[in-house]
Amino acid sequence: MSTTQRITFTGLFIALGLLLPMAFHMIGSGAIFLPMHIPILLAGFLAGPAVGFVAGLLTPGLSSVLTGMPPLMPMALLMTFELATFGLLAGLLYQRWRWSLVPALLGSMIGGRVVYAIMFAYVLPLFGIAGTPIIAWITTSLATSWPGVVIQLIVVPLVVSAAGRLPLFANPREQVSR
Repeated sequence: MSTTQRITFTGLFIALGLLLPMAFHMIGSGAIFLPMHIPILLAGFLAGPAVGFVAGLLTPGLSSVLTGMPPLMPMALLMTFELATFGLLAGLLYQRWRWSLVPALLGSMIGGRVVYAIMFAYVLPLFGIAGTPIIAWITTSLATSWPGVVIQLIVVPLVVSAAGRLPLFANPREQVSR
């Protein structure tokens, strides 16, 4: 994949990461369905770890500034690290380390949530933001976001498989620059 293609795909996935949540927030279900996660996971799977990382790093902050969703502090900060990890791990696990699609997706999702929990527990207090105890956060997070997790487990493999039939993504694992 050329540098121009990487830049273009980064912009495309960031745009999807801005638009998809807007659509879900219009019906009041953004936090439940986690719509910003899908484009970032797809960025990593289809365009590689660098594109996934950059798209994940930029999307929450841009969304916060442009749409007010998520609130800059603390959500956009937490989501920045979570989504950058999603995109990076999706590309590394699937393209570089050649994991199967679903295990790579699960690994990316778990890795991102672990980073989110670490940020929640240890970094936010440095900014004077006190959160709930980590066990309470994990329980609440799983209870409210399970529909989004299910959607990710269905949509991401379907889109990655369908994109694999397109000439540009005929073999996304070969997209990683050596």
